[in-house]
Amino acid sequence: MPSTSVVVISKCTIYPEHKSTIKSLRLSVSDLPMLSCQYIQKGVLLPPPPLSSADLISLLKISLSETLSHFPALAGRLETDATGHVYIVCNDAGVDFCHAKAPHISVDALLPPPDRDIPAAYRRFFQYDNTLSYAGHSKPLIAVQVTELNDAVFVGCTANHAVVDGTSFWNFFNTFAEMARGAKKISRSPVFGRDTVFDSTAVLKFPEGGPSVTFSGDEPLREKIFHFSIEAILKLKYRANSPARKVDFSGPEILGKQSNDNWEVNCKTNGKITPVFEKKNPTAEISSFQSLSAQLWRSVTRARNLNTNKTTTFRMAVNCRHRLEPRLEPLYFGNAIQSIPTTASVGELLSNDLSWSADRLHQNVVAHDDATVRRGVKDWESNPRLFPLGNFDGAMITMGSSPRFPMYDNDFGWGRPLAVRSGRANKFDGKISAFPGPEGNGSVDLEVVLAPETMAVLENDLEFLQYVS
Repeated sequence: MPSTSVVVISKCTIYPEHKSTIKSLRLSVSDLPMLSCQYIQKGVLLPPPPLSSADLISLLKISLSETLSHFPALAGRLETDATGHVYIVCNDAGVDFCHAKAPHISVDALLPPPDRDIPAAYRRFFQYDNTLSYAGHSKPLIAVQVTELNDAVFVGCTANHAVVDGTSFWNFFNTFAEMARGAKKISRSPVFGRDTVFDSTAVLKFPEGGPSVTFSGDEPLREKIFHFSIEAILKLKYRANSPARKVDFSGPEILGKQSNDNWEVNCKTNGKITPVFEKKNPTAEISSFQSLSAQLWRSVTRARNLNTNKTTTFRMAVNCRHRLEPRLEPLYFGNAIQSIPTTASVGELLSNDLSWSADRLHQNVVAHDDATVRRGVKDWESNPRLFPLGNFDGAMITMGSSPRFPMYDNDFGWGRPLAVRSGRANKFDGKISAFPGPEGNGSVDLEVVLAPETMAVLENDLEFLQYVS
């Protein structure tokens, strides 16, 4: 048996423990564009459980069934009615569960030194490779693969991206782990209401047979994890915020979080960072994650060696739940995201310092308020279209996921994850995914996917590497 082989032991369908009380949910303005995106593939590497193989698989099947009772939409299927509207039909059709073994793959092989690429073995820990979310008309909306390794277990979840965004995905995953730990009731119930600004009667038309993927998926790629400690991120944040800004170094805030407290830390240096508290405007400072994103934008663009007149784009997804007035429920189930593109010429991006590019990202995030969200909805309704995922001009970067998602909260009863990793879905040159670092405390892991020649240059970018652990 080859040392990296993954052998499927069994496959079955898991049904909800209780029948759904929800009949159907119409896909929203934020859901429909994702029908051309591939299923999300994310999973956790767990320490070895104190259970036999049979007991482990039994526990996870029962826990998954219990979880689906709280997430009935995920046990359904997509259906397009005669008017062209797409619905999630909550018909309890069930989800796929796959049990696999890879006894020759160890944790040491899956967590190589930082200078190595992400092992290709992770790609075999997920179901539904190259499957578009439109396939949810016939395929299950969720597939779970449990792979027993030499000294660990990997639980991989593949989920339809037209049904869930990252917030909904990780709420499901967290609940799955909670049920496995023996919880009698769940702590974070999803909200299935559809009376929101995203609900619309607009129809998205598809070609016969459904949409096609919007990126090739055939080009050679390298994938690597770059780890940033909280200390490195705070240094980046200090650089990004000009002396005129009042900068909060009292603790990490990620992905454009706007703090509710009225204090900030104005940092002054004499060889170290010294906090000085002052009243603040909560949107005045450039956030930690915007600072990190700006550095990545600069370094990847430099590594691509593009013409100075070319326009480069940094695209990031933002959660709209808290941006709307009134706010959506934090656990609203579905997609509630919009994409923010920030552009600059290569020349101006690289000739200016970090604070310039970070401020451009920051201003775009701050400006994305209730009115902006609603304009985005109206714009889509006037021209319904799929989300164009990919790097179409060789100068784009797309940031996905979020280090604020509770990925390491997935303790199934025998210890928190050793790592969070993804499969091959939705990957192209310039796709970045942000995860919390394993140690928490505001550290960040960036999963960076680039053309091999670009990655080779990035690996030697001294400005970038000074922040990488």
